[in-house]
Amino acid sequence: MTQAQTITLYQPLLHTIAYNLVRCKEDAEDIVQETFMKWLSIDQKKIENTKAYLIRAVTNNCLNHINSLRKKKEEYLDHLHLPELLTRFKEINLSKIDLDINLAHAFKVLQTKLEPLERAIYLLKEGFDFDYDELQQTFNKKKDHCRQLFCRAKKKLNEETGKIHFSLPEASSLLKNFRQACEGNAAQLVNELKKQIS
Repeated sequence: MTQAQTITLYQPLLHTIAYNLVRCKEDAEDIVQETFMKWLSIDQKKIENTKAYLIRAVTNNCLNHINSLRKKKEEYLDHLHLPELLTRFKEINLSKIDLDINLAHAFKVLQTKLEPLERAIYLLKEGFDFDYDELQQTFNKKKDHCRQLFCRAKKKLNEETGKIHFSLPEASSLLKNFRQACEGNAAQLVNELKKQIS
């Protein structure tokens, strides 16, 4: 059997295996192509059972892909510094759930459970390590008041984390500005938070 015939014969099977593991058509196609590329680059005469080799190779490539995704998503979550709210999402199998969906739900909770000023203080202090002097200057509130608002927000979120539900309003504008702030541009997030307070 030629290499082209082998690829034609086993490609549908390998694609089915890959898709069932990674649950994404594009990723499955890439993994199958990568598997065949590696197979084409080795001495095939040393392979006793080509079908078994290709199935094992595509399975290993899928598991590596899933582990890589999980690691990237966990690192992203760790970077956000919203531990009380995001712990629940870190416990979910992140290889099968889109991080953007998790963040959107987290922001729906922030939007619904916290008053605008509490939300602003909590996000900037917990997410971006603003100190109370910076918060006082940003929102024109006394440091003690900022401290109380932060503690109150934390308490509310701790109480709600165990009973998060997802039929909550959208928070897409706030989430978009939060993502930009994570990339180094916090000014737009601060403006958005101040606008919500006024």
